[in-house]
Amino acid sequence: MQRVTITLTEDLATELDLFMARSGADNRSEAIRDLVRRALLARPDAPPEAPCLAVMSCTVDHGLRNLGARLAQRRLDTHDHTLAALSVPLDHTTSLEIEVTRGTLASVTRTAEAQFLERGVAHGTLALIPVRDDGARHAHDHGHGAPGHAHSHTRVQAGFGGTEA
Repeated sequence: MQRVTITLTEDLATELDLFMARSGADNRSEAIRDLVRRALLARPDAPPEAPCLAVMSCTVDHGLRNLGARLAQRRLDTHDHTLAALSVPLDHTTSLEIEVTRGTLASVTRTAEAQFLERGVAHGTLALIPVRDDGARHAHDHGHGAPGHAHSHTRVQAGFGGTEA
């Protein structure tokens, strides 16, 4: 085995100890190995270029190193992938941030992991939804004389294997 040293906040260490008590882990190393193993297993086994939608949520301490402004700038820099963003104020400095984005599995995962590693970001969660673009462009007649705009549809898939939900 390889030895790795980590630093935890007091609150996170307390949560880890509670997890140990509930799970029956004998020590922190065993508990951390279990949590890391589970996190790695939860990642989808799909090609990095697989298209998906992602729902990313986390709490953000806006009083820390201009963090809120940096995260907002990242959303602006990736405006072509951001479908929606919601910021819910929780107190005078903390908010719950929720983003819906689209892209490849690799790009949305990389973005989320970078955000979750930021100091002042906590409780990060990423939910992935496998999709495909049906590619068929069409327009709808809306009945008021004006032609509808041409568009295609995003189809939700059952999994990253490609079958529709």
